[in-house]
Amino acid sequence: MKKEMIVCIFLVILIIIVNILTQNYTKECVSKMHEKLNLLKEESLLKEKNEEEISNKIDNVDKIWNEYQEKLAYYIEHDELEKVETQIYAINGFIEIKNYEEIIPEIEKCIFILEHIKDKNMLNIKNIF
Repeated sequence: MKKEMIVCIFLVILIIIVNILTQNYTKECVSKMHEKLNLLKEESLLKEKNEEEISNKIDNVDKIWNEYQEKLAYYIEHDELEKVETQIYAINGFIEIKNYEEIIPEIEKCIFILEHIKDKNMLNIKNIF
């Protein structure tokens, strides 16, 4: 009986540690993406738009997302990650056709989805029950 109790306690501690590590990584990813998307949003709101700078920023966002997505895919639902990728492709599409007014709502949707992913994977009472 004592051995089983020790094993159970060890497993619970291990689960909590892994959860803390994944939460911290998710927060890091979301904050970095949020920062890059806000820079893109600010650039696209300027009256004098620099098309090359906007293209560079969306390429940077896409590159960073691809790096983070590989690790996030281990523990986050793939549907959630695909939603973010879909939004990034939509933003990229509007940039390619130079429809800068439509970029802002797509960036806001992408930020909302990222925040939802972060909140959904946090260890709290609401997510347990």
